[in-house]
Amino acid sequence: MTELHELSATELSSALTRGETSSAEVVSALLSRIDAHNGRIKALCQVFHEPARARAKVLDEERRAGTVRSALHGIPISVKECFDIAGEATTLGLESWRGKRVKNSAAMVTLIEEAGAIVIGRGNLSQTMLFPEARNPVYGQTVNPWSAEHSPGGSSGGDAAAVAAGFVPLAVGTDIGGSLRVPAHFCGISGFKPTLDRLPARGQRTALAGQEVIRSQSGPLARSVNDLDLFFGALSAERATELDGRTPPLPWIAHRAVKIEGRRVGMFVYDGVFKASDGVARAVGRAADALRGCGVTVVPFEPPEVQKVMDAYMSAISADGGLTLLAAVGDEAIDPVLQPLIRLVKLPSLARRALRRGLYAAGEVRTARVVASLGEKTVARYWALTDEIRQYRFRLLDAMAAAELDALLCPVFPTPAFGHEGAKGFTSALSYSMLFNATQLPAGAVPVTRVRASETRRKAPADRLDKHAVEIDAKSVSLPVGVQVAGKPWQEPLVLALMAAIEASCSTDHEFPRTPVPL
Repeated sequence: MTELHELSATELSSALTRGETSSAEVVSALLSRIDAHNGRIKALCQVFHEPARARAKVLDEERRAGTVRSALHGIPISVKECFDIAGEATTLGLESWRGKRVKNSAAMVTLIEEAGAIVIGRGNLSQTMLFPEARNPVYGQTVNPWSAEHSPGGSSGGDAAAVAAGFVPLAVGTDIGGSLRVPAHFCGISGFKPTLDRLPARGQRTALAGQEVIRSQSGPLARSVNDLDLFFGALSAERATELDGRTPPLPWIAHRAVKIEGRRVGMFVYDGVFKASDGVARAVGRAADALRGCGVTVVPFEPPEVQKVMDAYMSAISADGGLTLLAAVGDEAIDPVLQPLIRLVKLPSLARRALRRGLYAAGEVRTARVVASLGEKTVARYWALTDEIRQYRFRLLDAMAAAELDALLCPVFPTPAFGHEGAKGFTSALSYSMLFNATQLPAGAVPVTRVRASETRRKAPADRLDKHAVEIDAKSVSLPVGVQVAGKPWQEPLVLALMAAIEASCSTDHEFPRTPVPL
């Protein structure tokens, strides 16, 4: 018999509609699973036991009275700890922020609650959300449900782990450099970052307040593409605009209404920055075959000069010389993964230039470029970087237009999940996901397969980053592997339709990563 925690959000919504269960029963079942396993996985840093039960009771009463707010009515959801919730503190893993309780909930929280969702807990994240793990000195370290020795990724890793573990069917996180897509890939689920401002951001905290060149975008995590679609379709676009004026009142089009036959998709497994492991490359190839089986033309594509836009990304996001970050962390205990960045931004410019020269001399070119990007910029330089990033967006879109492409297919990350603290110094590996943050395009991750024993060896490493990738691959047998699909601005339904086609085909494979993970 299928248990309630095993059902997708779509299945739960249907069961609630048919009267086969109640929101109270669903909440009780999920809280039982959370209480039994969250102490080990640490996916949720806060669990709202009594508020969730009370809200489920109210929503059940509304349903009995004939009021159903949306397909999310009575569905438990977790939200990343960076979203303000009235009466709670938003810490970002900083101890000094624990006593700062907020008065108003974030627009995103208000929007999903008005749609009838039940916020059952908050997902753990990386301290300051500036590295792709889910660990901090306040709430500890989240583990990947597939392997306690591995990270779930991040910074929305707590919510991804919660979905993969069957604590919740849906979660809401944020993404500024892959923070939704990387943990989806690591945890064997789906995650989606829409076009910038498709969903409201007001009340969404950051450690880099005022940094606007590369802005974070919220989005859903789920165990199926249908659930991602259900999430978007349940939200009121008009209400989203009222809550955050930057969000356009665009009506949602279900992905099932989008025809993919005859579409053209550009595929790449190397972005010119970081080579993908054999398992990741195979997953992209398998996804391409799935699309071809649906009448989609898949052709090779080479994104233009990704390394240059990554340099601009890192330069722009650190244009204040790290002063905003340093002010946020103050005298806090710093997570070991964040410590190298803190040390780098504190280095005098002469010392940083000497370090950069030493790294170049040692053949550590990618790390040297990251170091070179740091440091305070003049206003004129900041404006030039902003223009460079915006112009690259048009350059990528022009390249897609010239090749008559509707979307792109590529890796999410060059390796499967790494071990805890594996993100330390591994910023360059985010190039595949950061590309679509820099260009503000919609992009999603969908699971495809798991790593085979024959796919755990790379060629001889060229530098420290390659050596780290070799170590990651060597310990990756049976871990999930996803792929990334990206599209043109506001083409979320098409991207989801392509993801759904990949999921439908690959889910019949015996190597497909099935969730929730048995615990």
